[in-house]
Amino acid sequence: MDRLKQLFKSKYSVSVDEIKALVKESGSMVIDQVQIDQVYGGMRGIQSMIWETSSLDAKEGIRFRGYSIAELREKLPQIHGATEPLPEGLFWLMMTGEIPTDDDVAWLSQEWARRAEVPASVFTVLDSLSPSIHPMTQFTIAILALQTDSVFARRYEQGMSKSDYWEVMYEDAMNCIARLPRVSSYIYRKNFYNSDHIAPDPSLDWSANFAHMLGKDDPAFRDLMRLYMTIHADHEGGNASAHTVHLVGSTLSDAYLSLAGGMTALAGPLHGLANQEVMDWIYDMVEDLGTRRPSKEQIAEYVKKTLSQGIVVPGYGHAVLRSPDPRFLAQKDFAEKHCKEDDLVNIVWNVFETVPEILGSMGKIKNPWPNVDAHSGAILEYYGVKEHNFYTVMFGVSRAMGVLAQLCWDRAYGMPLERPKSLTTEEIKLFIKNSTN
Repeated sequence: MDRLKQLFKSKYSVSVDEIKALVKESGSMVIDQVQIDQVYGGMRGIQSMIWETSSLDAKEGIRFRGYSIAELREKLPQIHGATEPLPEGLFWLMMTGEIPTDDDVAWLSQEWARRAEVPASVFTVLDSLSPSIHPMTQFTIAILALQTDSVFARRYEQGMSKSDYWEVMYEDAMNCIARLPRVSSYIYRKNFYNSDHIAPDPSLDWSANFAHMLGKDDPAFRDLMRLYMTIHADHEGGNASAHTVHLVGSTLSDAYLSLAGGMTALAGPLHGLANQEVMDWIYDMVEDLGTRRPSKEQIAEYVKKTLSQGIVVPGYGHAVLRSPDPRFLAQKDFAEKHCKEDDLVNIVWNVFETVPEILGSMGKIKNPWPNVDAHSGAILEYYGVKEHNFYTVMFGVSRAMGVLAQLCWDRAYGMPLERPKSLTTEEIKLFIKNSTN
């Protein structure tokens, strides 16, 4: 049993006992009350699921096992010469609750490199797809094609004890995460570089190898990928992609089927596709204004024009956050060090100084601040990744770490099939009538 699997087993064994005792002693306590506007409003804010790997505070933003993004950038291991932490360290933290050592992270990089070989059949499937198909659709199809190698699916069909579910889920999660950079970079080079593919370099860490296979070997871009993969990895369990993976996984679907479901959620315009829409919106503004260096006054007028047409400003607002997204600020910090003179980056910063005041003055927006999507595209474009419809695929590669780490915990906890109770509007009306009489 490898070092991470052994440590994970020791961690969940203690947690399972704690949870059993907690439920036995306090299981009847009421932790939340559901309002009718929450029932109709997408279950917004209802506390109804367990998610161990991260937690989201409206003011402070995301914390991974209690650590803020700023703390992660300081505490997680880096390789020699890098300025950003390795996402391998974040995965270790999410799985175990412990900050890994340099040796732990080096082992995990090597382990993912060992597991990274993609079956030829997956490439055959991808080669059969037209470049006109959105990269996120291709990415989801590729994940489903990888499912033929699912250890969980094979072992479940053969028959196994529930106590072993976590271990085979761990194997699937490790294999899947290891292969996603190869799969996604293959889609990128197939679609945008006439299938001029670049072989992986197993001597590189996970993010640097991804950058290499994309064809971007600038050391600063490798660092950007390390930061990008770290900050996009998780955002508590209530977001659409995470919740979907959890829901599909609760049926005992394997890691690949569960992740594919989550990626179809991430592909939605109200979720991960927003990073593509941010850049499309900026380009529309540049064309409309006739300059790549618009003033704040010009930006403000364009924002008002956008809103007057009933269109949201992409990249602004969040279901939970009520302050600037720390993931946005981390990217802004990176850009200030590496590309502060870039026109598109400066547009992003000027939009940041313009939009919140306008949205706040409307009185209807609870969170007028930027989220992670508001900044990522401009930096990616600076380093030559100009294909906006690929951005969400990169988001998906990162998000897989958080949702699959939690799926291992779900299996270890023996989480049941998720099955909330629905109501009809007539039942709601009857409830209101009986409650007011």
